[in-house]
Amino acid sequence: MKLPYSVTFLGTGTSQGIPVIGSEHPVCLSENPKDKRLRVSVLLQWDDYNYVIDCGPDFRMQMLRNNVKHLNAVLLTHDHSDHTAGLDDIRPYCFKQGGFVTFYAEPIVYEALHKRFEYIFASENKYPGAPTIKEEEILNLENFSIGGKTVIPIRSLHNKLPVLGFRIEGFTYLTDVKTISLSEIEKIKGTDVLVVNALREAPHPSHLTLSEALELIDKIQPKKAYLTHISHLLGFHDEVEAQLPANVHLAYDGLKIKI
Repeated sequence: MKLPYSVTFLGTGTSQGIPVIGSEHPVCLSENPKDKRLRVSVLLQWDDYNYVIDCGPDFRMQMLRNNVKHLNAVLLTHDHSDHTAGLDDIRPYCFKQGGFVTFYAEPIVYEALHKRFEYIFASENKYPGAPTIKEEEILNLENFSIGGKTVIPIRSLHNKLPVLGFRIEGFTYLTDVKTISLSEIEKIKGTDVLVVNALREAPHPSHLTLSEALELIDKIQPKKAYLTHISHLLGFHDEVEAQLPANVHLAYDGLKIKI
């Protein structure tokens, strides 16, 4: 029996967030809360389980906003800062939950994090008070289990960087995608809800544009799709939302959906 669960969009913005520091762009000056976007992340919840995909620089604020009192694990899509810079802010969970937080990531991601956060991963003379990460490796795109649910890793390319998406039952989460193979698309087909990045209208070397995201959605044919990892250059939330197909929506920070 598949247990229902919820997905909360903790952040739906691109690497700079919205508003962009110092920007006078109209979207950055918007007073609509849906135009204010933290760095991209989602919270998955069922039973008493809490799982987060990516922990960027807004992780602390996202956990406080959503009153997340415990954290079972973090799944990482790739090592870029807007997806991992909040690593140190797992400390309160480490202190409350037996000394560590479990992470799921590919070996190449851990290699990068070991360099960037040497004080966290040091095997000797570790900095007192640094968080502890229990490293679970995602190898060869093999399925793994969290909280009794199977996770299917999905490979895509962020320009030339391999990144992961995740399918959990009827939900698939893809971010920082530029290209994805037909074989990986086949792993997604049949999903009820698809989340995928749509940066802006103009071409970009490492992110899907709005039209490219809509083309991918059309290939996969989910019941519903939500767009995330959004730049201020895409436009005002309400105006873009009004132009989308009936089954496609712009995600926004704080949106909660049931799967």
